[in-house]
Amino acid sequence: MSRGTRKRTELIAALGDEFRQLSTATILFHQAIADRLGMNVTDHKCADILLGTGPITAGDLARHTGLTTGAITGVIDRLEKAGFVRRAKDAGDRRRVIIEPLPEQIGRKIGPLFESIALTMAELCGDYTMEELAVIRDFTARARQSAYEEIRKLRENASE
Repeated sequence: MSRGTRKRTELIAALGDEFRQLSTATILFHQAIADRLGMNVTDHKCADILLGTGPITAGDLARHTGLTTGAITGVIDRLEKAGFVRRAKDAGDRRRVIIEPLPEQIGRKIGPLFESIALTMAELCGDYTMEELAVIRDFTARARQSAYEEIRKLRENASE
């Protein structure tokens, strides 16, 4: 193995370790946010998912998260009680219920908890050129897509 190949292998291993540690820190950060809000981390992240998707059915949210429809009903109940979502009838099918996020409420209650880390991330981004930031964004987006693919595989093969 050439010196360059060895260094690349070592760098990739170090990146893997950093991403593993970042993943842990991210989970713990979101748990701390959820704790401050008096909710569990699943509810907190479901509110975030709803902000991204906009109004969706409970079944769609269950499929997106991998939670059972029964578990999602509990999540929605808690998010509704917290004022983060509301249930609305589907205009196209009155039997279906649409879960509508309330961005103003979510932003008002959760937004301030992210202010410090947003400033820190903005400062961190200031250390990189536009080209470097584009590469980081591309890598992050591709890593996220890979993670969702791995989630799908794990759920499909859950019985193995």
